[in-house]
Amino acid sequence: MALRKSRAHWLQEKFAGLLLDVETEVARHYGERLVSLIVFGSVGRSTPRMDSDLDMLIVADPLQRGRIKRVGEFKAVKDALGNRLRSLERDGIFTTLAPIFKTRSEVRQGSLLFLDMIDDGKILYDREDFWQTYLAQFRERLRDLGARKIFQGDRWYWDLKPDYKPGEIFEI
Repeated sequence: MALRKSRAHWLQEKFAGLLLDVETEVARHYGERLVSLIVFGSVGRSTPRMDSDLDMLIVADPLQRGRIKRVGEFKAVKDALGNRLRSLERDGIFTTLAPIFKTRSEVRQGSLLFLDMIDDGKILYDREDFWQTYLAQFRERLRDLGARKIFQGDRWYWDLKPDYKPGEIFEI
């Protein structure tokens, strides 16, 4: 058991080092356009595996229109992190960078994906508390709806409106 804990700790340290580099490179690349950088998923929960993706939300203004163009722009960040990623591979850690790109306006439109960040998002950068402010408003809206995060073993799902009536339309 102690060996397992030390391995988990070792893995968390490896990902912590990667997060520092990711924050540096994202900030360098996006510069003044960077608004927020949030890591979520298993790395955000501090429960990474040897093959965990590094899920991240990059909020920047402006961004090019379209996912393909945004991914193309992110390639510079990925290339800058190439040595770090190869070093992790030599240690048996096969992670990939999995960015989601949003402008401030797109964040304000909302996304069900943000439910994954309510409890487990780790904020690496947040200029003028943009993400913190948005998240507080999102949590309040979920509270108003009576939304609940329901756990079943190590999995969960959201019941967004427990008193929902068929045909009713609501927004989160």
